[in-house]
Amino acid sequence: MNTNWTTLVDAPALSAALGDPGLRLVDARFVMLNPAPDAGRQAYAESHLPGAVYADLNLDLSDLSKVGEGRHPLPDSDVLARRLGEWGIGPAHQVVVYDAGDGSMAAARLWWLLWLMGHPRVAVLDGGLAAWRAMGGEETAEVATPAPVAAYPSRMDARQLVSADEVLDRLDEDSGWLVDARAAERFRGDVEPIDPVAGHVPGALNRPFAQNLREGRFKPAEELGRELSSLLGARAPGDTVLMCGSGVTACHLLLAFEHAGLHGARVYPGSWSGWISDPSRPVARGD
Repeated sequence: MNTNWTTLVDAPALSAALGDPGLRLVDARFVMLNPAPDAGRQAYAESHLPGAVYADLNLDLSDLSKVGEGRHPLPDSDVLARRLGEWGIGPAHQVVVYDAGDGSMAAARLWWLLWLMGHPRVAVLDGGLAAWRAMGGEETAEVATPAPVAAYPSRMDARQLVSADEVLDRLDEDSGWLVDARAAERFRGDVEPIDPVAGHVPGALNRPFAQNLREGRFKPAEELGRELSSLLGARAPGDTVLMCGSGVTACHLLLAFEHAGLHGARVYPGSWSGWISDPSRPVARGD
């Protein structure tokens, strides 16, 4: 089957492609505030899509040993390249990543990491496992053991990564270039259940990632395009920086931009948790 999925794929289309030797599936279920850190891996062990391997947000898609880069610092390119090879993923494969329901956690994160590595044929299952189960899709408890391939032969494109220094240098620009994907109450600083400081980067706009969805699936591309274009105003998508709490749901927002045909936005991977690691950086509260 000749697939070229680069943003989203729906459950029926993915079901039709199961068994294709060029398809690689990754289960990325993860619950951020779950007291059991292995809850996603345990859910994978109980049941998952046939042939899917498991990717752990903390262990595979982040390097928690790095200091000052937020709660989910990026893994090194070499480490990620080796892990992709262990999962049997090479440049020629069509990769599909899924999570429990809405793509807001590690599914969009791995989509973005592969995109950074120069792998365009990667998509998130729209609606995740919830949509798959609603369709009656096939599942198994058999743990996949794909034949490993060589480490992925490229490195992350650093030009697509935004540093805290770049954000700091742009704070005097008119509002609209920085968009925060956290929930409104966290953006305003009303509550902060995860990080030690509440609030947002001065001048940032708020676009909670949940606004990209309807009933757990992404809104149609044209509708998202209108909403996101209205948010940007006269700014080009390529002038836009996306952030969140730790660089995870920002990837969901980037996926929405790409799905809507608004290309070129970049992610600040340290995001809010990285920003506040330096107390000299300014903090704003309220709308």
